[in-house]
Amino acid sequence: MKIIDFENHFCTQAWVDAVSAKKEGYPRLMNAPDGMLRMYYTADVWVPFQAAKLGDLGAQRIELMDQAGVDVAVLSLATPGTDPFEPSLGTQIAKKTNDFLAEAIGKYPDRYMGYACLAPKDVDSAVNELERCVKEFGFVGWNAHSNFGDSYLDEKRYWPLLAKAEELGVPIFIHPAVSIIPQFRTYGMGLAGPTFGFGAETAMVMMRLIVSGALDAFPKLKIILGHYGEGLPFMFDRVNRDYVQGHVRPESSVGPPLKRLPGDYLKENMFVSTSGNYADEAFVCTKHALGIHKMVLGTDYPYEDMRVCMDFLEGRTMTADEKEQLYTKTAGSFGVSV
Repeated sequence: MKIIDFENHFCTQAWVDAVSAKKEGYPRLMNAPDGMLRMYYTADVWVPFQAAKLGDLGAQRIELMDQAGVDVAVLSLATPGTDPFEPSLGTQIAKKTNDFLAEAIGKYPDRYMGYACLAPKDVDSAVNELERCVKEFGFVGWNAHSNFGDSYLDEKRYWPLLAKAEELGVPIFIHPAVSIIPQFRTYGMGLAGPTFGFGAETAMVMMRLIVSGALDAFPKLKIILGHYGEGLPFMFDRVNRDYVQGHVRPESSVGPPLKRLPGDYLKENMFVSTSGNYADEAFVCTKHALGIHKMVLGTDYPYEDMRVCMDFLEGRTMTADEKEQLYTKTAGSFGVSV
């Protein structure tokens, strides 16, 4: 049994330089007055930036994987990737990132896999880059983010990317970024960050993909959400309420007509990773509502500790077959084999 981590992050110097070079606007990487390197999303909303850990794709990361019992890490560019970049810069940095990642994987082909980094605001170039990354480099999918700085994945201008992912048979991992919804930023990272804003916006994006009709247009598309689906397994019944209650007419009152109930899309098109939520209730709810065959390991390194994640999972009640499903077999749903 190979243990595959579908959520493991890195950065490149070219990307760091790009987010450090900004003189105004966000996101921007800056040294705070106390000397700490921070990624700022507004003047008041920031996260510490772990440059050394993100930048290491060599022996130190491999050693940490060994200590945690992780055999293979699927690597993705740190949040917010190149998603919010203006098109020409984003396309340039995305290609450099993918070339860098392919080279790193080549040095450790038994230990690393990769997600494509794309600049979605240049849709045509991003479509071509996704195809290049999958066909030339063998990358397993696209790591997108919960917002692109001013827009969301469900908007029709981005549908060619959804179509290409479906055509290639690769998943889109939607990773949280600091929300663009102003009310989430009112109280800094206490509301905007992992505490609530990250998950709430990412869950909203998944629901937007459903309600917009995107998953009717691309019914074979696979979406991975972290953190046990950002709370959505708890809401499988709730998201259906307006569509099943007798006093509501879905075709006129709820929104665009859908071929299935919202919860059905969640159960069919959504996969979830185990990252950054170490509550037994979250694990049990997700396993019961969604099924172990729709769950993959995600450690969210270096934002979270790989060993803490693995220790938590090893402490859960699972059969040997369920562990193999979680750690290895679900990857086959994305065409990933090790």
